[in-house]
Amino acid sequence: MEILKSILQGITNDAPVTEVMRGLHWTAVVSRRCGLSSTMILDACNNEKEDGTEGSLTDKTALELAQCCLSDDISEASLGLAAINSLTDVDVERCSDTDGLKLVYEVGRDKNISVIGHFPFLDELAGIAKNLWIIEKHPRPGDFPEESSRDYLPRSDIVVISSTALINHTLSGILDLCKQESIKMLLGPTTPMTKILFDHGIDILSGSVVTDKALLLKHISEGANFRRIKKSGSVRFVTMVKDPRIVDSIKTVQ
Repeated sequence: MEILKSILQGITNDAPVTEVMRGLHWTAVVSRRCGLSSTMILDACNNEKEDGTEGSLTDKTALELAQCCLSDDISEASLGLAAINSLTDVDVERCSDTDGLKLVYEVGRDKNISVIGHFPFLDELAGIAKNLWIIEKHPRPGDFPEESSRDYLPRSDIVVISSTALINHTLSGILDLCKQESIKMLLGPTTPMTKILFDHGIDILSGSVVTDKALLLKHISEGANFRRIKKSGSVRFVTMVKDPRIVDSIKTVQ
């Protein structure tokens, strides 16, 4: 919660909410810009629960919606993260158009790597890592359950964390298990591209910027997954690092 509170405190400019789209996979809030987060649902069967998002969402300001990130209901928290991202100015001069997993591929040879969350193309990473431990709340074959974090994170040289850990409020606990010298990346479209996260132990932020709002919202309304959204060209990857020396050790990824 302290990480989220720090992010909220760092937002200096509010804005009206002009549009909200809560799709099957992605939630978008449009205010100063179009912000994305993963759609997460606590209890899809409970439609009678009172929550902090009663009334028209577009009657609220983006900062009011952003406060939902603190909710224990992850469906509200995902809305709050999208609102945060709609207010966050991305420092494009510090960012590169780099896919975070490709960047990890460049520095991960013969390293112990933990990945919190299941991302595409991890087989390629497994081929160059010394060990690759994929830790999942709902493990697939070959994955490790989330309680394995205590065993593998302290042994990992690189830790890739799904930014949904901000939605379910597990990020602080994950960081506490990482060894201090490990490289820690927050990965995924939910990632707030704010330098405030560097003050809380994150070394690399790898998120996305919306480049075609209308096309993105169309795809979200149709239940598109992120692979389809990326292919549409409506978003682009952006990566920002805390320490330039990390960049110096990475080959340029085209």
